[in-house]
Amino acid sequence: MRIPPRIATLGGIAALASSLLLGGAAASASAAPQAPAAHVSVSAAAVGSVCYGDLPSQAHDTQDLIDQGGPFPYKQDGEVFRNDEHLLPSQSQGYYHEYTVVTPGSPDRGARRIIAGDPDEEYYTSDHYASFDKIDFSC
Repeated sequence: MRIPPRIATLGGIAALASSLLLGGAAASASAAPQAPAAHVSVSAAAVGSVCYGDLPSQAHDTQDLIDQGGPFPYKQDGEVFRNDEHLLPSQSQGYYHEYTVVTPGSPDRGARRIIAGDPDEEYYTSDHYASFDKIDFSC
């Protein structure tokens, strides 16, 4: 199940659970106020899955370039992806790298990317990091 980014924080999840499970008022009356968490990742729930075969052909082209080590069409390709959205699993800085998936007709790089961690851990986004799907290479 995907958790919408607007509730993908500890407070948001607690409020949702409170509303769904305890009727909201009972939980909030007994719970002490908490300071917002500095960094909470619910990445496992925020990431979907997509079959490699279902990706656009341009993503296959980008994947081929990643496998070959380039050359890449954009200077930003291969740069560190910082995971500022905290939607992907938390890893050390420098673990993820981003690669452009060409968007036909776009005057710039467009919104599509492949984010690569380990070879078996790659993600596709078609909406410039608002959501991610882990690429399943077995289908």
